[in-house]
Amino acid sequence: MRYHDITKDDMLNGDGLRVVLWVAGCAHCCKECQNPVTWDPDGGLLFDESAKQEIFDQLDKDYISGITFSGGDPLHPANSLEVKELMREIREKYPNKTIWLYTGGEWEAIRYLPLMQYVDVCVDGEFINELKDVKLRWKGSSNQRVINVQASLRQEDGMPPILYCEN
Repeated sequence: MRYHDITKDDMLNGDGLRVVLWVAGCAHCCKECQNPVTWDPDGGLLFDESAKQEIFDQLDKDYISGITFSGGDPLHPANSLEVKELMREIREKYPNKTIWLYTGGEWEAIRYLPLMQYVDVCVDGEFINELKDVKLRWKGSSNQRVINVQASLRQEDGMPPILYCEN
């Protein structure tokens, strides 16, 4: 896995103060994407033990609410296995921290992925420039949903996801 940045004390990409891992690799290539530099899975830096420790150093702080995985797309094939392992490790080491995931994939297609067991909130769907709305909370376009993952996973198949917030 490769990444472009680790943002500290972030208030824009999830609830509370967060650390954000911006991974490299995205196949969605949304028009007017805010972060097209992250599309190339071979771009950025190699995610190594030093980068992991940088994240853990942030999560060690009481005032940090959790981690957000963004990018790029954390579910890109170049990322998904390592993202899952990192989520598992974070969940074990920091059970009271929340894990947020931003992905261009839609809930109906990603809900069965094994890594979803570790995710608290998922912002799903591609960014659509024509549906852009700067007043929306934690998402860029109105087609995207901010999903309460664990509550949604407890529902029967075929049910719409339970939203963490409407907008």
